[in-house]
Amino acid sequence: MDFNDAPEEAAYRAQVREWLAAYAPKRAGSQADDSLAASRAWQAKKAAAGYAAITWPKAWGGQGGNPIQQVIFSAEEARHPIPPNPFQIGLGMCVPTVMTFADDATKLRFAGPAIRGEEIWCQLFSEPAGGSDVAGARTKAVRADDGSGDWLVTGQKVWTTGAQFADFGIVICRTNPDAPKHKGLTMFWIDMRAPGVEVKPIHQMSGGSGFNEVFFTEVRVADSQRLGAVDDGWKVSLVTLMNERLAVGGSVGAGWTQFLEAAKSTPGLDGAPAIEDQALRERLADWYVQAEGLKHTRNRTMTALSRGQTPGPESSIGKVVSAIQMQELGAAAIEMLDQFGIIDDPALAPLKAGFHFSLMFGPGMRIAGGTDEILKNIIAERVLGLPGDIRLDKETAFKDLPTGR
Repeated sequence: MDFNDAPEEAAYRAQVREWLAAYAPKRAGSQADDSLAASRAWQAKKAAAGYAAITWPKAWGGQGGNPIQQVIFSAEEARHPIPPNPFQIGLGMCVPTVMTFADDATKLRFAGPAIRGEEIWCQLFSEPAGGSDVAGARTKAVRADDGSGDWLVTGQKVWTTGAQFADFGIVICRTNPDAPKHKGLTMFWIDMRAPGVEVKPIHQMSGGSGFNEVFFTEVRVADSQRLGAVDDGWKVSLVTLMNERLAVGGSVGAGWTQFLEAAKSTPGLDGAPAIEDQALRERLADWYVQAEGLKHTRNRTMTALSRGQTPGPESSIGKVVSAIQMQELGAAAIEMLDQFGIIDDPALAPLKAGFHFSLMFGPGMRIAGGTDEILKNIIAERVLGLPGDIRLDKETAFKDLPTGR
């Protein structure tokens, strides 16, 4: 593993730093800075300079660069107080799927607006009865009986991030209930403002409403909106899911370094600083070791990218470790803060309620992008080479599977 930039990478990093120093926002934190308008403005500025989708072809508005250049830009951009990024799901998961399976006209129609931040996408996979079993989708798409070739989509999706402001989405539907569950699916792109689409935000215990329920009532979808072959949607969804595994991970909220600083200034049970408590020091050491392991796992991914290689399923390790750590660290911090642990007002709580956010958002992170159990199966089977789980439903028609109701 080489931690140093190659000469061409160092030159690119210097170029990026110079551009960010000139054009990146100088401060953030106000309501205006966090608005969708601010996000769109920053996205458009990046697009004009070729930094919005570095690895995409120049014909689509990208830079025609390589993955390590994208890694370098993202790392340098994170040093600046940039507004939230509501385009990540579209540019990282949805639009690449469209680019892989749609015709050239569709690619050109959506690439530019997505890169410039003019259109936002969401991913419509999870369902109330399916959990992390994407192939268990019950939202159905049937041919319209008017001879148009159009499809009518009916069903419900849940935990859809950004659906409340999304313009378009990709949706996985059941088109053949007589086939086994992985073989009767079809993927479409869909207009989120089409008649029959209803979005209902979900109030989260962290106080936010980033997730949504989405209901479809005979939403008409043209066959030209189909991505891939009929009943071959599982292959299409794997493209999206692999991108999601790479995108969902890392830490948000307060981390182990913030915990360490808080422990130095927070009194323990005997009045001495909490950091002197041996049990707490052991937990802190565990989190440090985990964080270092995650850092070097990401470094391996970066090294693979710099060599022109494609990172493998080991990327699933990052979310399994970081999500559990986030939840455990948040709970321990709230207990350590004593009376301040019950204050979740960002204006009053330590670190602007960062520990509270970690505690409340941690359970969601253990579900988003695949549950712990799903990702552990991926690691066991595809990284460690262990035998796969026995699947009794592999050859059973979807309509014959028990519903559990």
